[in-house]
Amino acid sequence: MVEEVLRFLTITGFANLTLGQAAMLFIGGVLLYLGIHKRYEPLLLIPIGFGIILGNIPLANLMRPPTDGIVGGLLYYLFQGVWLAIFPPLIFLGIGALTDFGPLIANPRTLVLGAAAQLGIFTSYLGALALGFLPPEAAAIGIIGGADGPTAIYLTSRLAPQLIGPIAVAAYSYIALVPLIQPPIIRALTTHKERSVVMAQMRTVTRTERILFPIVVTVIVGLLVPGSLPLVGMLMLGNLFRESGVVERFTRTSSNEIINITTIFLGLTIGASASAETFFTPRFLAILFLGLAAFVVSTAGGVLLGKLVCRLTGWQINPLIGAAGVSAVPEAARVSQHLGQEANPGNFLLMHAMGPNVAGVIGSAVAAGVFLALFG
Repeated sequence: MVEEVLRFLTITGFANLTLGQAAMLFIGGVLLYLGIHKRYEPLLLIPIGFGIILGNIPLANLMRPPTDGIVGGLLYYLFQGVWLAIFPPLIFLGIGALTDFGPLIANPRTLVLGAAAQLGIFTSYLGALALGFLPPEAAAIGIIGGADGPTAIYLTSRLAPQLIGPIAVAAYSYIALVPLIQPPIIRALTTHKERSVVMAQMRTVTRTERILFPIVVTVIVGLLVPGSLPLVGMLMLGNLFRESGVVERFTRTSSNEIINITTIFLGLTIGASASAETFFTPRFLAILFLGLAAFVVSTAGGVLLGKLVCRLTGWQINPLIGAAGVSAVPEAARVSQHLGQEANPGNFLLMHAMGPNVAGVIGSAVAAGVFLALFG
């Protein structure tokens, strides 16, 4: 009897738990704490954190591929939606159905702010090359600066699938920490007077403009950067569902069931793919550093161009909305709103900030398409 108990103990997860796996279980717990207690992007951090726990429990084999007629683990099959780049476009479909492009259409000047906020993508790409990463890997790392998790996963699955776990966790962690990372950067680069600028009410966007916008953007971007079309095309299709007003069922399904189910599967499988062997390496630390640098530079690029546009327009544009050019929708726009009201309680910047915020989503997808054209 004692021998059987001892033999059973040797095949438990406790007996086979490595120090690295224990550390990953702790990291998963930290992400759950941030998502549940601090409420930092709970829709992302809870499935990712729990996925890390599931993927690092010894002998569970949830990510095991099929071998010699043995069926693979549950999360391995769900992970094919990441590996085959299916989940990110589906999330973009839901984002499009949820997003109002009206602010961008009403004030096209904000498009350049969204473009400037992609600066970190290319600076971190160069930094990754300098640290010895291969060009496709460097491109996947740089896209973290766009603060767009689905785009980062989509590009990494195509160019550097071996880095999906570290890049996805780094990207979503920084997105969740937008309210902590951006404000110090913005305050350091702007004056109280600039943050207090009140922007005029936007013009009314017609229904015709709203319907034509996703169609025209799809055609132009598709012809210019075909590699970005799986993301941009699905984003615009979701928005066309919303603005057409004749397919309410599609709009509801895209913005609720599809995006929710996909986010659960994406978060779980990305977390489960984050193994201790992948994370506790100098390469992962480099990815964390480069991702943070990309995010900081992107935020600074949007703010600095916002300051320039503010001067050129005679103080009609509040530079804060430049920081919303990163693709974290709508978290970055909310940060601009919060800081604007902090400087001037009568300042309402949320809808103005959504213009560069949406432009940033399109910009990061276009940047991913450029990298795919170069290295795919």
